[in-house]
This record gives sequence, structure tokens and C-alpha cells, in this order.
Amino acid sequence: MQEPRVLLIAEAANPEWSSVPLIGWSLSAAIAKVTNAHIVTQLRNREAFLRAGLRENVDFTAIDSEAIQRPIWKLSSWLRGGTGAAWTVDTALASITYPYFEHLLWKRFGPQILAGEFNLVHRITPLTPTAPSPMARRCARAGVPFVVGPLNGGVPWPKAFDAERRREKEWLSYVRSVYRFLPGWRSTFRHAAVVIAGSRFTLDDLPKAYRDKYEYMPENGIDPARFWRRADGQRNGPLRAAFVGRLVPYKGPDMLLDAAAELLREGQMTLELIGDGPLMPVLKAQAERLGVSHAVNFHGWVPNEKVQDILCGCEVMPFPSIREFGGGVVLEAMALGVVPIVVDYAGPGELVSDETGFKIPLGSRAEIVTSLARTLTDIHKHRDQLGQLAENGLRQIQERFTWSAKADHIVALYRRCLETSPRERSRGGGQTSSQA
Repeated sequence: MQEPRVLLIAEAANPEWSSVPLIGWSLSAAIAKVTNAHIVTQLRNREAFLRAGLRENVDFTAIDSEAIQRPIWKLSSWLRGGTGAAWTVDTALASITYPYFEHLLWKRFGPQILAGEFNLVHRITPLTPTAPSPMARRCARAGVPFVVGPLNGGVPWPKAFDAERRREKEWLSYVRSVYRFLPGWRSTFRHAAVVIAGSRFTLDDLPKAYRDKYEYMPENGIDPARFWRRADGQRNGPLRAAFVGRLVPYKGPDMLLDAAAELLREGQMTLELIGDGPLMPVLKAQAERLGVSHAVNFHGWVPNEKVQDILCGCEVMPFPSIREFGGGVVLEAMALGVVPIVVDYAGPGELVSDETGFKIPLGSRAEIVTSLARTLTDIHKHRDQLGQLAENGLRQIQERFTWSAKADHIVALYRRCLETSPRERSRGGGQTSSQA
């Protein structure tokens, strides 16, 4: 059997950032620990890679695509008004310019791929399924399997929250499907050996013609070195809850305040609000109006390494976001022994089960508030159930959601690719499977 010699494409990968760059870093670094791999990233990540102890041109290569990507990034920032909203604009422009990065990557590594120095290529980031990958066709012609993913996106805005959609300035989301007409988009799936889908929504949104190539594996993971503490497990006094996330409409912190108002007023619950955003003054005014300010602690932005210190003093993490692709913060809570309460939609709904937490049905704002209030009240009355849920969540994290567990799963997938002939790969030699 051929052992994988992998070229890992992680255009966005940075151990010092959050969201997609942290996923790109975490997964590529974990894979490189268990197989022969070389990481290719964008120049902006170079210094962080070096600070992390990686050797340039040995462990990684940084591609300078700034000539195109920097002005596009500035344009995107201008179009978004310099705010944390309208991320569809950012994704759309990045998807259009990303092929330039792969053009430079092929110039640098194409000869080595053709010479057989790498027998598999895996594009980890971008995570968006809207970004075409010209490398897929080139690798297929060279007889080298091309793996792409985890891809995540395509989660529709719930109809009951169209106002939140507009407040997030997601105008392009109304015409999102036009990305399917980008040059090379369908070719990416036709020539890929395996496509990893990071969510069920993405899995359903991918071209049906290539379904035999699809593998389901949630995009997020946990680094035990970053989340090593455990919640204190105390079950006396007020129910201790925490919300972690940007304070924006679709994350639902205002719904949480309304749902928890009675418990907070009566001294039966405390709430740690961790995060910042445009809703901060609105939420503080709401807490005053509801008479719960004494029971809510507004932390604002907190460094990642300090978040677990606050979470570990809590029992539950209500997270009523109504449009979350991955929901990494849910896994982080579970890794600390904190029980999540989520809306049963998209990423969080896929990560949480009845054995590890609580799921609120998706509905209108009023329906979510009512369901969340009922759930919080039931938890307060039956807190003895939290211990088993926390234990189950910890076990699930350790078995399925550490980066090392994901890396082992992906390397096994590589070996399966290398055992499959190019002709079988072109027909779709894989099979849809699930890690979660």
C-alpha cells in the first residue's frame, strides 16, 4: 500500500486567529503530525507559522498572492462598511479571487506533483463550497487524488428571521446560488476524488451527480491543550449559565435574556455574556428594562485562552443562534463539561444530541423564547440530570472531535483514495459516511 505524501492546501490557516483560519491551522497541523505532509498557506500566515515552530520550505510554504488578494480584501471591507456584517460579500469576492492562489501554487508545486513527489493533494481551506479549485482538474490529469473539504455553507436563513438577515446586511444571500455558474465550480466536484462535507446542509446542497464521492464530517474540532479545564460540577445555588459569541441579531442573545428573565429576576439563575458586538448597548438596555441587570455579567470581548476560565464556573451554555454553520463554541463547552442548549438547526443541531444537551425546535422568535424559557426552568428544577449529560459530552469530544481523531479519520480516507484506481475515482469510488 502507498503511504500518503500529501500536499495540504490551507490558504486560510493561522494558530493565532479564530474561526476559519484556526480550523485551517488545527486540521492541517494535526494531519501533518500523523502522515508525511507539507502545508501551503497564504503569506499573511507566515509569521504565525514560524512562531508556532514550523520550518519554512520544510514544513510549510507561504504563497504570496497579495497582488490580487489584498486589494480585493480592501474592497470587501469597504463594501461591508468596515463592520462585522455582510460576510456573504467577503465570501463571494474571496471565491472569485481564490483561483489565483491556486494558480501560483501550481506554478510552485505542479512539477513536484507531476514527478510523483506528492501522491495526494488535499484542499482544507477555503471552507466555503462556493470557491472553485482548478487544482482538482490538474491533479486528476496527473493521476493524483484530490481531496477537498471540509466544506461548509449553504444554510438557508430561517423564514421567520428575515429581519435579522437584513440587519446582518446579507443582501447577496438572496442570490447566493449564482456561484454555481463560476468557471471551474462544477469541475471541482467532477475531478475530486473525495469531497468532505462539514454539515448535512452542505451535503444536501452539493451536486447530486457526484454523491458517491461525499464524506460527512463536521468541520470543527477541539485541541485538548487549549481546553484542558473542567467545569466545577457544583449543582447548588442559582443555575449558572454562559453565552459565548458575537453580540449580533442572529446569535440570539436578546432571545436568551427574554427567555431567562424570570429566573434571573428571582435569583434562580445567573448569566455570563461573553462577547462583543453591535447589540451590546441594546442588550444592556434590555437587561435594565427586564430588571435583570444584577444577575447578568457583560464581559465584552475576552481572549480565547480566558474564555474557559469563565465557562468552567458554569453549568449550561444557552446558545440560541438561528444560523450557525459549524458551532465550534458548542464543542468547546462540551469539552469543558458544560451542557449546551441550542436551536435544532444547522451546525449546533448536528453536534448536540439528547444524550449530550438540549435542543430547542426552530420556530419564530416568540416560539424559540417560549421553548428556551421552558427548558431553562426544567433544567433548574432537575439539575441532577446535568452531570450525566456533561459526562456524555466529554466522551463524545474525546472519541470524535479532537483534532487528532479527525486527522486519523482523514488519513484513513487518504489510504482509501490511494487504493482506488484513477478510473474508479473519476466515477466516484467513495461512499457517503458519517463521523458524528
